[in-house]
Amino acid sequence: ISGFDPLRREIAKVSLERLMHDGRIHPTRIEEIVEKVKVDIDKLMYEEAEKIIFELGLSDFHPELIKVLGRLKYRTSYGQNNLYHAREASYICGIMASELGLDVRLARRGALLHDITKTKSLTTGEDHATTGSELLEKLGFKSISEIVRQHVTADNAANSPSISEVEIVNYADKRVLHNKVVTLRERFDDLRKRYDINQERVYLTSQSEKSAIEVEKKIFSKLDMTSDALLSI
Repeated sequence: ISGFDPLRREIAKVSLERLMHDGRIHPTRIEEIVEKVKVDIDKLMYEEAEKIIFELGLSDFHPELIKVLGRLKYRTSYGQNNLYHAREASYICGIMASELGLDVRLARRGALLHDITKTKSLTTGEDHATTGSELLEKLGFKSISEIVRQHVTADNAANSPSISEVEIVNYADKRVLHNKVVTLRERFDDLRKRYDINQERVYLTSQSEKSAIEVEKKIFSKLDMTSDALLSI
């Protein structure tokens, strides 16, 4: 219960509650309860992912993606729940994509899946943008794979005159803190508190913020609303 893994904490918590209710606390019964709780929580995570996919008007998700997406329900990063962060980013991506005449479905799918392997990266230390992209390409989702690969740093975010789904997913990720739309300044202030642990991280955060500001200018120069309009959505 006091461990660092949110999923294992939940399994332990629910198992203890069921054991106390059952009253039969012995090694065999504990093992039975824990295994049953694991199955139940796996089902709960899968159903939560399906619910969010439906809410966003999406479909045709590979079962493996739904399973991995559902695991984000118990993945937090400095208090930020990754599943609900992705849901909100996906929602505002759909709005921007529609206004810009881009592929709404692609943008929403890319935003929803941008942190798809962040649960794994917590234990392996791998770059989740790379591993997420690799997983999606392996499952046959090449276009979404490319969006996920660039969601932390977009290759040509400020240089190309046109706007792509890659850029709005990259931008949306930087406008959502936890499950709330905030300004770029608020988002990057939070990132600095969490990640600026050395000079390299300070530099990378600063460069990412500059790029996001340029992308924001480019996006909203083509829209009949300001960036602050997203705060009321």
